[in-house]
Amino acid sequence: MFDWFDRLENRRLWRLFLLFALGWIGVQLLSYFAYVLLVFLFAAILAFLLNYPVGWLKGYLPHGVAVTVVFLGTLAILIGLGITLGLAIIGQLQELITNLPEQIDLWIESLEKMQQFLRRWNLDINFQQLESELRNFALAGIQFGFGKLQSVFGLFLGGIILAVITFFMLLEGEPLWQYLLSFLSEPWRDRLPLALKRNFLGFFWGRFLLSLFFGASVFGVLLILQVPYTLALAAIAGSFDLIPGIGATLGIGLVCLILLPKGFLLSLQVLISCIVLQQVEENLLMPRIMGDSVNLNPIVLFFALLVGATVGGLAGIFLAIPLTGTIVSLLDLKALQAGRETAPPCSP
Repeated sequence: MFDWFDRLENRRLWRLFLLFALGWIGVQLLSYFAYVLLVFLFAAILAFLLNYPVGWLKGYLPHGVAVTVVFLGTLAILIGLGITLGLAIIGQLQELITNLPEQIDLWIESLEKMQQFLRRWNLDINFQQLESELRNFALAGIQFGFGKLQSVFGLFLGGIILAVITFFMLLEGEPLWQYLLSFLSEPWRDRLPLALKRNFLGFFWGRFLLSLFFGASVFGVLLILQVPYTLALAAIAGSFDLIPGIGATLGIGLVCLILLPKGFLLSLQVLISCIVLQQVEENLLMPRIMGDSVNLNPIVLFFALLVGATVGGLAGIFLAIPLTGTIVSLLDLKALQAGRETAPPCSP
């Protein structure tokens, strides 16, 4: 009865036990140090990306001067984009939140028309409970929106902390990184940097480029269709696209729901256009941009997303997939990777 248990190798059992142990430790660390890990992770990613122009300038300037020039130039670009594009997006989002009660009234009016239409076919459906929930949603949305808009100062302070950490990682990060690697044995000393680079840096850089494409493409579609709040809606679609797996679908659904009171045909046109853009992104751009940065079986990927969301919220969603990909890559767990043909079952 337990012949299958006898066939299990001790090495495989130890690898599975190590996998679950590392997963449990990672979950605990993520839940406790989520904010700190997120700040240092994004600082490390920014430092790695900025290290390329720093390396080029080091051929002409001293290391400290090269780091300062690249850092200040990048900071100037980001501040310029924030003042121009960022303030425009925030203004449209604030206007959209302010007009949310009017939008809800239009949705309720559409529901009442639908209810009258269904009564003609002897289908008596009461939408009063749904109407009440929509009004509660409008009130909660206004409170949430203004609360977030008022926390811009906190985001600004967090950005300053992130910038300072990134600068010192560029300036003094290499000796510290080499010191931490010195505690590992020889095979792991070489494999860990490669796994982190492929899974963390490849994943975040790839998601950023794909979301930038999706947001810009949605902005073009909305501009052609003469949709109001173009920048805000494109920013919503691009931001949700950062969430792997179902982010683009959630962003498209939210944008179409916001536009529904403006007309069913307009919402349908936006929906079809965004679906086409999503297919272009996933089938043409993603294989070229992401490559094999995070090679996970889709079931493992969604499991990691759910665990990350449960433990760390939004930060857990972004960290779960590259963290799982790093563990799978380090332990060479090919059964958990995508695109692997399953072996035929063993005969009894």
